[in-house]
Amino acid sequence: MTYRNLADLLSVSAAAHPNRTAVVCGAQRYSYAELDAAVNRVAGLLVSRGLRTGEKVALSSPNVPQFTIAYYGVLKAGGVVVPLNVLLKDREIAYHLRDSEARAYLAFEGTPELPVGAWAKAGFDAADGCRDLFLLDTGALTWEPGERPESLAAAVAEQPPTFETVTVDLDDTAVILYTSGTTGLPKGAELRHRNMLDNALIAKDIVGADPERPDTYLSVLPLFHSFGQTMIQNGALAVGGKLVMLPRFDAGAALRAMLEHEITYFAGVPTMYWGLLNALDETVDVARLAARLRVAVAGGSALPVEIHREFLRRFGVTILEGYGLSETSPVASFARFGEEPRVGSIGVPIPGVEMKLIDNDWSEVKDVPGEIGEIAIKGHNVMKGYYRRPDDTSWAIRDGWFRTGDLARKDEDGFYFIVDRSKDMIIRGGFNVYPREIEEVLLQHPAVSLVAVIGVPHPSHGEEIKAFVVPAVGATTTEAELVAWARQEIAAYKYPRVVEFVNALPMTATGKILKRELS
Repeated sequence: MTYRNLADLLSVSAAAHPNRTAVVCGAQRYSYAELDAAVNRVAGLLVSRGLRTGEKVALSSPNVPQFTIAYYGVLKAGGVVVPLNVLLKDREIAYHLRDSEARAYLAFEGTPELPVGAWAKAGFDAADGCRDLFLLDTGALTWEPGERPESLAAAVAEQPPTFETVTVDLDDTAVILYTSGTTGLPKGAELRHRNMLDNALIAKDIVGADPERPDTYLSVLPLFHSFGQTMIQNGALAVGGKLVMLPRFDAGAALRAMLEHEITYFAGVPTMYWGLLNALDETVDVARLAARLRVAVAGGSALPVEIHREFLRRFGVTILEGYGLSETSPVASFARFGEEPRVGSIGVPIPGVEMKLIDNDWSEVKDVPGEIGEIAIKGHNVMKGYYRRPDDTSWAIRDGWFRTGDLARKDEDGFYFIVDRSKDMIIRGGFNVYPREIEEVLLQHPAVSLVAVIGVPHPSHGEEIKAFVVPAVGATTTEAELVAWARQEIAAYKYPRVVEFVNALPMTATGKILKRELS
């Protein structure tokens, strides 16, 4: 099959299976033909408003059909999708729009949990250079008094349901995913059409997906994240599967959806599996649920052995673990489907991908079982680079190899096991959080003189964010006050829940804070 564009994942399936159900979300239901038509209208609208091939369109939306419609609409029009976390605050959104040079912004309506809408209202008048701003129409728009932004539904009403997909070079950028990476502020990983296409096609193959007997996928992983995009959205549509969307993860609602829609494919971060197991009670028909479930996939952070074993005991399904990053589209390694699991392993490299362990100087460590090194990845999945950051790109990629910052070991059969992260990245509930960004925000508080942020173990989130604060001279504040302030300034998954006041922070002779001595 020759693809012209990442959007062909949908176009090909729509042509082959027009009457199959593609997406379900509450009362909303789209067949493949209906979904393709909705995507075509968005593509036609963007082109009619002046979008040129290669221009960026930012997208803020939870897991609702409008995300998929906008995502593929931008791609069909030849644009580049810049998915943004829906929990970002005004300052953070403005940074991402400026940094990505977004030409337009498609934003979900605002709620207390999804604050982007309120900013989109202000941004409709002057959105940092975004000349066009549309709002994904949820059917229940609520805004403060004043001119209301144009809803996407109204804007596409006159557009035809057909559109000739823009043919691109498959090495052109399709998606820019923002990641904290290993240094500094979030930066955009440029993923080619080829990166995303190959990763999605392999993602369906490594779990034995069958187009003649397509799976029903529960979409609870955020679609703005590479894991949800590739393993769920793109992988499902590539094989003609059904996407059942939940706008936000709730364990009870997820279990009910799994029963109602007879879910056969579930993917989640470890905290989601923890939630499902803890939500099981006598009202849940576990036997009926387990009889339908075919595949369970975990990623984002290490899966505790206890969760792995308990899920197998209750559901009769082995959780398949994989590994990847935004920079690798994301899947780089995966468990071998149908084989006995190696609990704690992230599997082996997927087809077309190589992995090796290196030291700080890029030299490969001895290929001896148990030897520890930093994972480096090479293959069709590795990004083009960081958008407008040549220095960061040259640091991270050498001769096609991408260094991940994750330390691992390999057993005698070539299975990899994560040991630790070489940098300070915190993974809270599957979301990457970089301490420096949080520290810079906390230092803006008048009562904070010095701060160090680390991750500490948490039973359900994997890690929790903890800030060690040296108070400013003469200033007074409390833990509760500082946490509440940070909550207003930083996205919900980032702000520290724990603050400890200290007189000083441990440092080296050169003044570098010794975070390893904090706990």
